[in-house]
Amino acid sequence: QVQLVESGGGLVQPGGSLRLSCAASGINFRIYRMGWYRQAPGKQRELVAAISGSGSTNYADSVKGRFTISRDNALNTVYLQMNSLKPEDTAVYYCSARLPSESRVDYWGQGTQVAVSS
Repeated sequence: QVQLVESGGGLVQPGGSLRLSCAASGINFRIYRMGWYRQAPGKQRELVAAISGSGSTNYADSVKGRFTISRDNALNTVYLQMNSLKPEDTAVYYCSARLPSESRVDYWGQGTQVAVSS
């Protein structure tokens, strides 16, 4: 049974930081391309950042320079370090896993809420 379990969300003031974690089980983690998506109320889910099994990364333009995605293949965990948070970063953040050969996400986490507000 595949599980992606996110943690680390919460309420933070503008300019603050949060670190999200996603622990994966039931998959050969090191071969999956892992990603973080987010969905704000009334908006479509969007890709925030992704990292391949070898560590290559890509980011949405809106988070470049502020967010960092990383992974620990020994712990089957992917992270999203979020710095200089803005109110527009408020959303539910979802962890994803996709095989490189696939065009669509294979597995999703349940989501973790991030709220940026003073």
